[in-house]
Amino acid sequence: MQRLPTTLYRKIARPTCEVFINHRGIDTKRNIAGLLYDNLTKMKVKSFLDSMNMKPGDKLFDHIDKAIVGCKVGVAVFSPRYCDSYFCLHELALLMENNKRVVPIFFDVKPSQLLVKDNGTRSLKELQRFRFALEEAKNTVGLTFDSLNGDWSELLRDASNAVIMNLMEVEEGK
Repeated sequence: MQRLPTTLYRKIARPTCEVFINHRGIDTKRNIAGLLYDNLTKMKVKSFLDSMNMKPGDKLFDHIDKAIVGCKVGVAVFSPRYCDSYFCLHELALLMENNKRVVPIFFDVKPSQLLVKDNGTRSLKELQRFRFALEEAKNTVGLTFDSLNGDWSELLRDASNAVIMNLMEVEEGK
């Protein structure tokens, strides 16, 4: 049997990312999601943030779904308009359905304020899927942050540490 070149093998065998950052871009891409991605990258943790890992022409669901299925840990950055986004809810549901460890960050929002609303564009099955995933995340210990009064460096440190600890636990569980 012919052996694959090492570089090709690494591309095939290696997951797309170790950490998937699920977020509402309009609310958090230029602050916590982007900062966390940069910090994890500096720590040599391969992370996925749509604006950093995708290019024009990529199929959204193909690229994102592959990253979620291949990741070890998800970070869900909840913000006031998070639940307005189909993409956010789809990604969260996929993380939960694939039994990924998820680190919730409640950014300028309380867990009780997060609700999946029926705006008439989603099927009952989708609404149930999204609501179940959201409840799972809300019942997971996470970080809370108030952007007006919080310490940004502390949030970044705590979020990075939480991700690293979860990655280590996932690795130990293999």
